[in-house]
Parts: sequence; structure tokens; C-alpha cells
Amino acid sequence: MSHKPLEIKEGAFIVSDAHYSHQRPQLLEFIKDIHSKKLQPTQLILMGDIFDALFGGVTYTQKINHEVIKLLNEISLCIELIYLEGNHDFNLKNIFPNAKIFPIYLQPVEATCKGKKVLLAHGDIDGDIGYKIYTAIIRNRLVLFLLSIIDSIFGHYILKKLDIYLGKKDDCKEFIGLKKFISKRLHGKYRCDYFIEGHFHQNKTIKYNEFIYINLGVFACNQRYFIVDYSLDMELLQEKTFFKGN
Repeated sequence: MSHKPLEIKEGAFIVSDAHYSHQRPQLLEFIKDIHSKKLQPTQLILMGDIFDALFGGVTYTQKINHEVIKLLNEISLCIELIYLEGNHDFNLKNIFPNAKIFPIYLQPVEATCKGKKVLLAHGDIDGDIGYKIYTAIIRNRLVLFLLSIIDSIFGHYILKKLDIYLGKKDDCKEFIGLKKFISKRLHGKYRCDYFIEGHFHQNKTIKYNEFIYINLGVFACNQRYFIVDYSLDMELLQEKTFFKGN
């Protein structure tokens, strides 16, 4: 499955790593405001890990996230919804049939923005061989089908334990040595003007010789999201913080 380069529109909202769950419910109010047109993005670009656990083929994960799923599907009928799958949310095409879905093997996704070449990725595209084998196994439809059956038989014990584990993670910690890590990881691999990704939760912009690198702030921490603003120079993205009722 191939896609033409996306056009990132001025006024697009970009959201990464909301890790939505009953322990982190803030995303729901944000999506409600878009649905009601209180907030009016030209596009909605979701950069992965929007849900703490949403796996196509595992019915229970759709059930616990049904309200946000329903709203996003209704939004996708009105504006373009672009969804880059993460390591917490994948096999999503049947869940969001009207969205442009990009699984890990199609990332980074090529896009254009004010005449510049932009590459978009969730951020887990360059794992070692062990991680690549793991991602292939966990996304396998048969594996997910068996997981769904086993989890259902045991009263969703597996997914409830996963929920407890994920709820204890610190989404706001600083990545010491990010600049060196990204340089080593991406140097010489990609040709672009901007490389934008989430996953690392750092909310930092770094200028390299090859491109400007933007690591998005995480919505789960202080409800950060970003608006594409053509009037900005290097930054490109205007940071916003969502407050319920704002």
C-alpha cells in the first residue's frame, strides 16, 4: 500500500503520545472540542500512542476506548484525519476506515509543508533486530486473535494487568543526551527539511546540518499539542496547551 506525499496544511493540529486510558482521560475532552467545532483544525494528525492500548483485532481494547473512537470517526468525515500507528496503537485500518492510516512499515511518511519536505514518524522505526521481530509478532493478526480469546476467557486479566503497568510509567522524564542519540540514529539515512516524530516525549527542536529535527511534546504530560503555523521559521509548529473548557 503506497501513498502520495501528504500536504500538511496550515492550521493542522498535531498530537502525539496522549496514552489515553481511564487513568489519562484528558484526550477525550480535547477530541470533544474538535468534534463540536469549538476547536477547528484544518487537519488532525495523530502521531502514534494516542491510546495506551488499542490493538486492531482485540475487541476489548476497542470497547474501553469506544467513546474516543466514535468521535474520531465522526471527525474524519469532516476533516482529514491522518494517523501514524505507534507501539501502543496498531492494526487500526478497520477501526478508523475513513482515516489515512500509516503502519510502522510505511514510516517515516513523506509530506510537504510550505514547500519543504517533511518526514513524519511515531519514533520507533529504528529498533534493533530483536525489537523488529517483536513488532512483527505483536502485530500479527493470528497472534492478536489468540490474545483476544485468551484475554476474554480470563476476564481480561492480561489487558487489565497491562493497564496497571502502563499507568505507572513516567511520560514526562527528560531524555539525557537526546541530541547525540538522534544524530547517531538518523545521520545519513534521510533527506528532508524537517524530521518530526514523537515517542521520546521531549518537546525539543534541534537543528542538524541535514534537517531540523522536532521531537514532539507528549499530550499525556500537560496536554501539549501543536498547530502548524506557516509564519514561523525554524519551529514550524506552535505549541499549545489544552485546558478543559478553554
